[in-house]
Amino acid sequence: MTALADQGALPVIPPKASRLHQRPYDRNLYADRNKIERFFGRLKEARGFATHYEKTAVSFLATAHLLAALDWMR
Repeated sequence: MTALADQGALPVIPPKASRLHQRPYDRNLYADRNKIERFFGRLKEARGFATHYEKTAVSFLATAHLLAALDWMR
């Protein structure tokens, strides 16, 4: 945790409600993080993307772009 703090990382996930000492967090960053995680979850529904069938970085990136465009059109 201290290595991340040394790099300037901030906690984004809210603490549990039952904690005595609530640490601060940015609600907007948490909402953005949630959107990104849900987006990658939708990308991983494509089996080829999730299992990295594409062997080269170029073809993997092309697959990611294609899936992102299809997700955007949904």
